[in-house]
Amino acid sequence: MSTVTSPKKIDKLQTMATAIRRRDLEMIYGAKLGHIGGDFSVTDILVTLYFSVLRVDPTRPDDPERDRFILSKGHSAGALYTTLAHIGFFPLAELATFAQPLSRLNGHPNRVKVPGVETNTGPLGHGLPVAVGCAIGAKMDGASWRTFVITGDGELQEGSNWEAAMSAAHYKLDNLTVIVDRNGLQQGDFTERTMHLDPLADKWRAFGWAVHEVNGHDHAALLHIFDQLPFEWGKPNCIIAHTHKGQGVSFMRDRPAWHHKVPDADEYTRALQELDAGGHADD
Repeated sequence: MSTVTSPKKIDKLQTMATAIRRRDLEMIYGAKLGHIGGDFSVTDILVTLYFSVLRVDPTRPDDPERDRFILSKGHSAGALYTTLAHIGFFPLAELATFAQPLSRLNGHPNRVKVPGVETNTGPLGHGLPVAVGCAIGAKMDGASWRTFVITGDGELQEGSNWEAAMSAAHYKLDNLTVIVDRNGLQQGDFTERTMHLDPLADKWRAFGWAVHEVNGHDHAALLHIFDQLPFEWGKPNCIIAHTHKGQGVSFMRDRPAWHHKVPDADEYTRALQELDAGGHADD
């Protein structure tokens, strides 16, 4: 798939990412819960995927030929919901119901309730194994659709990911792409102080994957890397996207507390001002 990286297109993606961060901030502030730091770190990746890469149709969420996307770090459901709403899977107004009684927009995504969600996630380490199963199914059917999965970096401390990684290489799943949201933080601390992950790229290569690294906030760089898929025929693809937790708001950026902290009224106002200073998309 060839993507066009004109300045106008990049500007649209950047503007949409700002709009989605703003909506996510409003949603989490209203609900008084959420994971805003991880939401903001993964937003640019989600926007690039949904608005330029994934073959999906919001009017046909169960189209058998669609690409499959799985958000393994399911606690970042807020970023996924706002992206799905902006692309048309459900009305933007429904975002105001996030985490409210009887809302289908729970703290973790639910396939049964939310169109565009491929599988329920929340317990970490589950998304990649499901994605491997999807990619195997596509290979068995001779189908052209692809599977993408985003994992957190702290999530890679779960052994189930590495069992799935071995399976993906064994079955030569070059139709599978894992994107690691490498923001360097997890609940409570920095990943490298909790459990060493580096040299992370070498670990994936040792498991038989083709690996590229990219700035996860650079839409042009992301488009370029997605345009190269598959990186090597017969090997699953790993993209290590270097990001910042809380990207877009200075006092949230790279702060462990913002893994699940909710802004107070003053912080909410300051965050809106910083996001608005960057511009936002028309609603």
